[in-house]
Amino acid sequence: MTDTALKIRSASETKWDCMSFGEVMLRFDPGFGRVRSARSFQVWEGGGEYNVARAMRKCWGKRAAVVTAIPRNDLGWLLEDFIHQGGVDTTHVIWREFDGLGRNTRVGLNFTEKGFGIRPALGCSDRGHSAASQIKPGEVNWEKIFGEEGVRWFHTGGIFAALASNTAEAVIEAVEAAKKFGTVVAYDLNYRASLWKSQGGKDAAQRVNRNIAKYVDVMIGNEEDFTACLGFEVEGADEHLTTIETDNFRKMIQRAVTEFPNFKVAATTLRKATTASFNDWSAILYYQGELYQSVKRENLEIYDRVGGGDGFASGLAFAFLEGKGPQAAVEYGAAHGALAMTTPGDTSMVRVEEVEAAMKGKGARVIR
Repeated sequence: MTDTALKIRSASETKWDCMSFGEVMLRFDPGFGRVRSARSFQVWEGGGEYNVARAMRKCWGKRAAVVTAIPRNDLGWLLEDFIHQGGVDTTHVIWREFDGLGRNTRVGLNFTEKGFGIRPALGCSDRGHSAASQIKPGEVNWEKIFGEEGVRWFHTGGIFAALASNTAEAVIEAVEAAKKFGTVVAYDLNYRASLWKSQGGKDAAQRVNRNIAKYVDVMIGNEEDFTACLGFEVEGADEHLTTIETDNFRKMIQRAVTEFPNFKVAATTLRKATTASFNDWSAILYYQGELYQSVKRENLEIYDRVGGGDGFASGLAFAFLEGKGPQAAVEYGAAHGALAMTTPGDTSMVRVEEVEAAMKGKGARVIR
């Protein structure tokens, strides 16, 4: 019989509670204006994989590090400064020499609008030739990271894997090493059609992600992710997967864990976007044959939706690292994701006490 329990290394035998592997970009935020007509931007750092590590340190108080690549120039040092402000260790960052122009390497840029009302959020990436997209197998000493230092929870995802064939190969190298040393591998599918467009579309996305999936313990993604990246359809569900009360989602997950028995956890956020400003928000998690669903937050008011899924992924990880169990994991994840969307930028700006207060249903009265 397949062992379906999630086994996590102890804190005492490891240096890191969480390590993320992926690209960290500079986000240029025009507030509630438009990128196309902006005259000023607020600048943040962010990246689907990095956001989890940052939240693990700033919200959950865990030991977190990131593996990425950054050019040696002022934009690279700005990015490093943001990462340091987030408390994330940069020991394993790959620094690349800059040619003075950006032909050889650069920092990826992400221009993102929040959206408002009927105007949806909009992202415009400028990340070609970025330092992280050039990471290839053999550049990172995973034997040292997982074997000598020790990592409890390793998080990477489909955004980084989609950047180039070499980044997908680097992810495979990393997750193989993580499994060798008993590290939990968490993977957020995070399908982005714009990234896969030049890599071969959905066929390539499925080929790459299904190869990576063989090494994953905790698979995260929404219904589009599971369909586009793994080829698992959600029968009978509407556009926003609001019919998860039926057996359809269960059937999809059961099919996934049958094909990939290494999945210990499968989880998804459930979002119905009434407008860019109001969403229904909840989450569901599969563990050891059972489904666990979070509280549903109807008409959740959104300030900045970017990073909500990453907030969910980090809350889920925190609960499992603390031994709180699957129901707590889906509740911590959903509450943290909801709160992450109440602040600007890609990353979490809340503390664990605020997450737990939201889980207990405390309202929005002034805290004095």
